[in-house]
Amino acid sequence: MFKGSIVAIVTPFKNGKIDETSLRNLVNWHIDEGTHGIVPVGTTGESPTLDHNEHREVVEIVIDQVNNRVPVIAGAGSNSTSEAISLLMHAESVGADAALIVTPYYNKPTQEGLYEHFKAINKASMGIPIMIYNIPPRSIVDMSVEVMGKLSNLENIIGVKDATSDLSRVEKQKNQCKDGFLQFSGEDITAFEFMKNGGNGCISVTANVLPKLCSDFQNLCLEGNYDEALKIHKKLEPMHNALFIETSPSPVKYVLSKMGLIEDELRLPLVSIRQETKEILDKIISDLDLI
Repeated sequence: MFKGSIVAIVTPFKNGKIDETSLRNLVNWHIDEGTHGIVPVGTTGESPTLDHNEHREVVEIVIDQVNNRVPVIAGAGSNSTSEAISLLMHAESVGADAALIVTPYYNKPTQEGLYEHFKAINKASMGIPIMIYNIPPRSIVDMSVEVMGKLSNLENIIGVKDATSDLSRVEKQKNQCKDGFLQFSGEDITAFEFMKNGGNGCISVTANVLPKLCSDFQNLCLEGNYDEALKIHKKLEPMHNALFIETSPSPVKYVLSKMGLIEDELRLPLVSIRQETKEILDKIISDLDLI
């Protein structure tokens, strides 16, 4: 059910509010372009600047618009265990297919604390699958392979979005975790090697702007056709790199605005990208004939 190119979708804004029309249009576009799944209110969805009502609203809009055509993995993480449980229960109640739970940021729990956090969330679930989101550059903490192995034995924890940049962990986690534990790259630039090492897909930023190329790339990887997949990876590389020149999702929203799909609007403390970054992205947009 969960595989391939899963987009960590942006949250479009217009005049400071959630732009529901653009969000629904993005969902339809992604499905038409072959995207295998959608993650609302992840990092790329600017979850830190959404209040709880807005967070729930975005999840509900996406689930409604998807209408069971592809899986929806709702972002439901927090550095407060009780808050994460509340977001998980909401995602479950409105029909999300799974939840993506980030390692608790800012308060820097120990490995024992990480285990107890996810154990409590697992216990609170009524059966919705849970995917761990391990992203040390943003959350400061890095879940050990050993703790992930222990968590993989809990009933509802099915996989990880791995944004550690450590490709050796794919094999290590495969050996440590239960059979069938899913591993998704959380970094587009590593996706090719991640898949060659045994990954199941990528929860992607670049798929926001190049969904067809990303889904074609993943389909080839899943078929084991890495020679052809590498050709697409090379084509995607400039965009993979440029989308992180400045803090994501600012560059993503600029590209989508140039494509006429959303407004180039973010919430503070995020701001629009600098002119020099726009010029780099404009060249890539032109080279790929996006507009």
